[in-house]
Amino acid sequence: MTSFITPIKYEQDTMYLLDQTLLPSKEVYIEINNKEELWEAIYRLKVRGAPAIGVAAACGLYVCTRDLLTDSYGEFCAKFHEVKEYIASSRPTAVNLFWALNRMEQKLLALKSSASSSCWEKEQIHIKNQLKEEALKIYQEDVEACYAMGVNGLSLLKPGMGILTHCNAGTIATAKYGTCLAPLHLGQERGYDFKVFADETRPLLQGARLTAWELNKAGIDVTLICDNMASIVMKNGWIDAVVVGCDRMAANGDGANKIGTSAVAILAKEYKIPFYMFVPTSTIDLNTPTGQDIHIEERNGEEIYKLWYAENMAPEGIKTYNPAFDVTDAKYITAVVTERGIIYPPYDINLPKIFE
Repeated sequence: MTSFITPIKYEQDTMYLLDQTLLPSKEVYIEINNKEELWEAIYRLKVRGAPAIGVAAACGLYVCTRDLLTDSYGEFCAKFHEVKEYIASSRPTAVNLFWALNRMEQKLLALKSSASSSCWEKEQIHIKNQLKEEALKIYQEDVEACYAMGVNGLSLLKPGMGILTHCNAGTIATAKYGTCLAPLHLGQERGYDFKVFADETRPLLQGARLTAWELNKAGIDVTLICDNMASIVMKNGWIDAVVVGCDRMAANGDGANKIGTSAVAILAKEYKIPFYMFVPTSTIDLNTPTGQDIHIEERNGEEIYKLWYAENMAPEGIKTYNPAFDVTDAKYITAVVTERGIIYPPYDINLPKIFE
């Protein structure tokens, strides 16, 4: 039975995050007590992966407002909104961050009718308990969604297949199981004997540090390759399917994921290999028409030539371009795997149906 790593722990009213910047050499959980610590954890990628960011944001928003003392419901809402907006500024691309924060705020607003100014002190405790329950509900829903995606994704794969993946959309990118790695973990339990190739995923090396570590820890046959080796392993006939996650999917099926994903999709199309994007429904943004409307985060260029090296691997001050994500056009995506089922093109017609 697979032992799943938990990236987010909520124990005795305290929130802990697995610091993924220290993997694979150290497994350290950090305690989150305020909005500055949560913002830093999200921005610095101590917690990463769209679903995990959403869960961390929901639980963290509760933790960061749990000890607020106000004189009225209106004052509490104002301070809650201020904390929410601060956390939302940590990363711009992953839609789950905003989805989870907005859901928490909508829960607060829905409790307005129960807020009584005459006994606000008592009602404030009730409201905070309701917010805690909503955060934990978001956590549990992600666990269930990822398991369902694992089952749905496994139906597309056959025992013994060679699988290529990019970045990390595994157990540590979600509350549990993962998105695109969920079927690999379930397949391992059921004797599918997958042969997985993991792109290193420059410049932050999530494939090398996280996916290779996670799959190896689970006993799955995994081979680490450089990003520019994807073409040759496909040409060699070693890849039967590509599985990747998604940080935001537009209404037309364009999907933003870790930088380099679109290149893998184009290669898969050339070699006639199915390319499956695993997308929780919370990551589908029907309010974003196309991938061109997705704001792509650009990070500090020093990550390219300085972060992992004892000495600079490029001239100091060299111009850099370091987008954290790229957009895979819908035409390269064979199918979208969600917790509610598998969606096939045309995505502009079939994606909205999943919400009906």
